[in-house]
Amino acid sequence: MPSTIVSKGSTTWNGDLFNGSGTTRLDSSGTGSFDVTWQARAEEHGSTTSPEELIASAHATCFSMALSKELADNDTPPTTVQTSAEVSFVAGTGITGIHLTTTVEAPGIAEDDFQRIAEAAKSGCPVSQALAGTEITLTASLA
Repeated sequence: MPSTIVSKGSTTWNGDLFNGSGTTRLDSSGTGSFDVTWQARAEEHGSTTSPEELIASAHATCFSMALSKELADNDTPPTTVQTSAEVSFVAGTGITGIHLTTTVEAPGIAEDDFQRIAEAAKSGCPVSQALAGTEITLTASLA
């Protein structure tokens, strides 16, 4: 049985929501800390991040890994998977949708098989599953 891996992140927030700011850290890896503000979340990013940008990065990574596995299981392993995620946020409403865009180099795969596998990876990706209450769309292309 696989062991449980616990990933840790933390944030320190100072002040109220609209005027305050914070720092979020990737504690498990120690690879970075990032400034966060309400303005970056609800108005424009500037040089700070938002929870939605962090979700987008996590989702793009998870989907790429899931698609890579699905393609390898199909005996058409990819040489490259490039994925971006766009997480839409409306203040007062929340996250309103996520759109994944992926371009893949996978020699020998037919377009219809690729589309079926990409959709399966979208559904099977653990981050997609965690965000199941949000509409997730996908544009998948072969390079």
